[in-house]
Amino acid sequence: MNATDKFYLSVDGIPETFKSCNGHHQLRITRPVMQNITHSPMHQHRSSSSSKVSNISKAGMGIIKTVRGRWRQEKRGVACRSSSTGSRHSSSDRHLTRSVDLLELGLTKPKNCQRIVVLGAPKVGKTNILQRFLGRDFEERYEPTAEDFHRKLYHIGGEAYQVDLLDAARERNFPAKRRLSILTGDIFLLVFSVDNKESFKEVCELRDDIRAAKTKLMKLKDTSRVPIVICGNKVDLGAQRVVSRLEAREILGEDAAFFETSAKECTGLEGMFRALAALSGLPDQTSPLQHQTISLLAYQALCTGQRGRRGSRTPGLGAPCAAVDPLARRPSFTSDLQMVLGSSTKHKSEKCQIQ
Repeated sequence: MNATDKFYLSVDGIPETFKSCNGHHQLRITRPVMQNITHSPMHQHRSSSSSKVSNISKAGMGIIKTVRGRWRQEKRGVACRSSSTGSRHSSSDRHLTRSVDLLELGLTKPKNCQRIVVLGAPKVGKTNILQRFLGRDFEERYEPTAEDFHRKLYHIGGEAYQVDLLDAARERNFPAKRRLSILTGDIFLLVFSVDNKESFKEVCELRDDIRAAKTKLMKLKDTSRVPIVICGNKVDLGAQRVVSRLEAREILGEDAAFFETSAKECTGLEGMFRALAALSGLPDQTSPLQHQTISLLAYQALCTGQRGRRGSRTPGLGAPCAAVDPLARRPSFTSDLQMVLGSSTKHKSEKCQIQ
């Protein structure tokens, strides 16, 4: 291999070299270095290859400039990238540093804060139903749940409301953790897929477990008082259906809050969301179609009586609105356990219910 061939290999490897650097800036290749190469003794000895070396050096510098430009773009855009779960943050929410808890801030009443616990077998559409509730689009490709906690804040009729959504899918194989999630829930959404009979059986078992746990914790005499909404999802599949509406009604009972839905086609969801609101004592306007979505900063300004940032659209006090908290994280299991123990003490329970 002659000297010219070696030089071609080193320049052609520049893109791969930059890729291996993975965005680090320690590698610096400047124009003077390239100029020194072109004026090396080898270049003086082989005048016939001078044009090739000059062209290669220009090409190399072009690659370097392109990569540097990409670095600058990535640095500027890192704050507004969406997460892998598909959540979309308002550009004005990029400057938030912590999540918002209305109860801790003294901006609402305890009865206006509700936690909805979502349970069901894998691949039944729980995540997409939650995405619809948050005002987001349907995701066609299935991915195991990564983000299991969401918080939506409302301002309706001059009052602030907070709804926490806990998808307990990842606790399916951890009975103690799942039981803790059940005990801390205020209302429950159980989801099965109409093309999967096993998922329906699991929902029936979950309903019995929830009723047993909550009635024991709250000292209830009537198990039907536990607020549970059951959702038969994926009715758009049609021919693949194996659980009929009649069969589900016969097993669940006529009094059950049962809805057939399609998260993909967005059918049946409005009635289900309204039932969740009714059972949890929240206004009907908490349903996604009944309010306007604003940024979290605009919501905070609305609740505190301050003027929003310039350019933000803040509705009047009479217009129902809501904001999704992009920084909300699931409370620790320690704090959930303290909540349950406090509730147990309040109702004079003899022992902890996490068993």
